[in-house]
Amino acid sequence: MKVSKTFSEIEKKPTTEEVSMTRSGSTAEKTAKAPSTGRREFVKSLAGTAGGIYFFVLFKNPVLASALEAGTGHGPDNFLYGFIVDTTKCIGCNSCARACRLENKVPATYHRTWVERHVVCKDGERRVDVAKEPDLMFEPLESPCEGGESHGYFIPKLCNHCEKSVCIQVCPVGATFRTPDGVVLVDGKHCVGCGYCIQACPYGTRFKNPETHVADKCTLCYHRISKGMNTACVEVCPTGARQFGNQHDPNGEISRILKERNYSVLGPEFGTQPQCYYIGLEQGVK
Repeated sequence: MKVSKTFSEIEKKPTTEEVSMTRSGSTAEKTAKAPSTGRREFVKSLAGTAGGIYFFVLFKNPVLASALEAGTGHGPDNFLYGFIVDTTKCIGCNSCARACRLENKVPATYHRTWVERHVVCKDGERRVDVAKEPDLMFEPLESPCEGGESHGYFIPKLCNHCEKSVCIQVCPVGATFRTPDGVVLVDGKHCVGCGYCIQACPYGTRFKNPETHVADKCTLCYHRISKGMNTACVEVCPTGARQFGNQHDPNGEISRILKERNYSVLGPEFGTQPQCYYIGLEQGVK
C-alpha cells in the first residue's frame, strides 16, 4: 500500500466510509471507498468458491503444489497461523511499520503494514490520517475538530490472510496461494503483475512493487516464522499490541487471548474469514 494523502485532504469530505490514498503503480490518485453493495456481493460470491479454485490451482500447478508440500511441515489439522491486534494498546509509534520495511526491503513510501490515526470529533465527525514519510511519524493535526475532540485511537492494518481469500480467486495464473498453515503468499516468479488481486482485495493491503513489478503484501514474515521466529512487527512492538501464533495450540498465547477477550474482524460482511483479529475495534472502522 502506498499512502500519500495529507490530513487536510482527508478533511475536505470526511466520512466513516472513505479514506483517500494513492495506490502504487500509478501517479493518478485513487480513492479507496467502502465497497458498494454490488462489490460486496461479488466478493462474497468469490469467497464462496474458494475451495474449488484453490484445489484447481494446487493440482494444476505442480510448482506451487511442490512449494506447499515443501513448506514448514505444518498442516491444517495441527497448525493455523493467526494474528491479533489490540487497539487498546497501540500507541501509534509506527515501530512495526519501520521494522517491516527494513526486514522485508519494502520500497520507500510503500507499506506491507501501516497504522491509521482515527480522531472522532464531538459532533461525530471521524478523521483519519497516516504517519508522514520518510520517518513514519505522526504530526499534530493540521485542522483540529471545530467543537473539540471526543476521542481518538490507532488502528494497525496488514493483510488479513483470509481463509477464503478473494485475491487467490482472481489471480489468472495461480501466483497467489495459501500455505497449509494459513499464510497467503505471492509467488513472484509466476506473478504477471496484472493487478487483479490488488483491485480485488477489499482491505486495500496489496500494492505493485515498483522494483519487482509484481504484487506485494504482508507475508507474516514467512521466512522468519517458518524458522520458529516472530514476525518483525510483533518483535518490536513496545506495548504488545500485536500478537501472533498458532490458533490450533490450546495452550498458546493467541488461543488464550481469543478465549478471554471479545474480538472482531474487518469487513465481516465480505465473507472472506480473516485470520487477523482486532480487540477494541470501534464500530464503523473499515
